[in-house]
Amino acid sequence: MNRREYLLVIIRGNSGSGKSTIASELRRCMVERGIKTALVEQDYLRRTVLKEHDIENGDNVDLVEQTVRFCLARGYAVVLEGILTFARYGAMLTRLANTCDRSAVYWLDVPFDETLRRHQTKPNAHEFGEAEMRLWWRERDLTNLLGEKLLPAESTVSASIHAILSDIGLAE
Repeated sequence: MNRREYLLVIIRGNSGSGKSTIASELRRCMVERGIKTALVEQDYLRRTVLKEHDIENGDNVDLVEQTVRFCLARGYAVVLEGILTFARYGAMLTRLANTCDRSAVYWLDVPFDETLRRHQTKPNAHEFGEAEMRLWWRERDLTNLLGEKLLPAESTVSASIHAILSDIGLAE
């Protein structure tokens, strides 16, 4: 019996750091390579599906984990993206990473001023601003999961995608 290989890519960072852009582009590149890939967005599950604030022991933590596990069980590689603060999501992220044959974890290491600038170009910029972003800000909120890497602010989307694809063995 062939054992299924599970692949999980976790992309984390502060609000406005570029997580969603990199995650959606990474998924597109993986699908183009014939990899059945699911994109799991923390904000969509938390804000849209549950209408939940990012609170201690929030229901979204379990929903994110169940969604990732569902996708993996159906043969999808999974790209999980979100702020996913380690204090709230760390145990779940560790469980997920430990159940996968291959996992890659990234922190978008973007300074606050740059995240604020990037946020101002987004369609939802009117929903929150600098004050809220300062409240949510976490300096290098690393997970300490094996192989976690920093993606620096100066790394372009293309360079970041190439680095991730290389790390997971899918670079051309």
